Amino acid sequence: MGRFSVVVCGFFAVLFFPISSFSEHHIDQYDQPENELKIEIKNTELKSNSKNTALEYPQQQWQTKAPSELGIDEQKIKKLFDLSFSDSATQAVVLIKDGFLVGERYANGYDQASYGTSWSMAKSFYASLIGISIDRGEIGSLDDRVAEYLDYFNDQRSEITIRDLLDMSSGLEMPDHEHEKMFFTSDHLEYARSVGYEQPAGKVFQYNNVNSMLLADILQQATGVAADVLLTERVLNKIGLTDVTLWRDAAGNPLTYCCIDTTARQYSRFGLLFSRDGKWNNEQIISADYVDQTFSVVWGDLNSQTINQQRGYSLHWWNSRNDEKAVIFNNSGKFGQYIFVDRENDLVFTRITKYHSTGGSVQKWGPLSYINWLGSVDFRRRAAQFLDSIGIIKIRGNVATPVTFDDGISKEFFTNYREIMDALVEVSKK
Repeated sequence: MGRFSVVVCGFFAVLFFPISSFSEHHIDQYDQPENELKIEIKNTELKSNSKNTALEYPQQQWQTKAPSELGIDEQKIKKLFDLSFSDSATQAVVLIKDGFLVGERYANGYDQASYGTSWSMAKSFYASLIGISIDRGEIGSLDDRVAEYLDYFNDQRSEITIRDLLDMSSGLEMPDHEHEKMFFTSDHLEYARSVGYEQPAGKVFQYNNVNSMLLADILQQATGVAADVLLTERVLNKIGLTDVTLWRDAAGNPLTYCCIDTTARQYSRFGLLFSRDGKWNNEQIISADYVDQTFSVVWGDLNSQTINQQRGYSLHWWNSRNDEKAVIFNNSGKFGQYIFVDRENDLVFTRITKYHSTGGSVQKWGPLSYINWLGSVDFRRRAAQFLDSIGIIKIRGNVATPVTFDDGISKEFFTNYREIMDALVEVSKK
């Protein structure tokens, strides 16, 4: 501990220089070509189900088909994948058409078994539980006031509805740090409970992680079961998404605003569930009505600081294309995690960025707790990476938490976002 204290003192002395230059060094890597990326367009001798009207669902593994069997030009898939891998942060892309795996590509050192982390893609997963609880009568409707389930909302927040939380229009306080501090606390739910009223609900779109973290408490109160247990039992097990880590904070609360670790193939199962109107095989897991409401744009023409395109939002899903050519919804996670869903064409496209898992499923900050009160989430991330690089701490050992390093932070994928959406639309065009 003595050595750590000395280094922390030295760390303050270099606060604005070595860490900054360290980050810049890694940002330069975005301009370097990816070496020997693996690409595999699926060609298979599996029997074709093209004449079978029954919809295809994956069992333990995805069934594969060559793109040509489904009327897809392989060059269109190659263009979509090339655009995705023009960003060196890309770890994996997976393309699902009509329930079949038709293409996937992985960066060097990664394969189909490599985990990514969802960041905010998890919001869409946990939001689906609200629809299921409505179907089961545990929650009355999306327009129920949150105060009906959380008694501490019987104050200025009493008019906020569950729909307001899911549409990111709750009116809860939104400070300059945008509640990034919550991620570094030991009890994320305690933090979320304390966030107060700022403006009337339903008037303004503000992307607020607290809205999503409160779902953990609502679901617990409505069902008597923890949200991650519900997600496992009511969704993940039913769609075969069993190779997964659902993170909790140090206090044992499910992190319902982030942090589901699994593979690109596995994330795609959740996309297929929504592409199929909430149905899996013969079971209606999520009501079609709830999926329809989810895939209806509530907030449109939303600007982004990172993505070169306006988007829409509804019930914890984004809308990235909504015109005569295609309607594409997606969930989205920090640093560039995506599951895109084109329901009309039964198409799912998943992209995740490079991830170096610390192991574990419960946050443990260890020695990083000494600097967790410093600066923004990006500053703390870079500080942790710097201390790891010089051997003061070992993130894979001393710390347990989702973390994305510089090699997993998107750049070109954001700037090419509109072109990537165009390429995704082209895949389904005959």
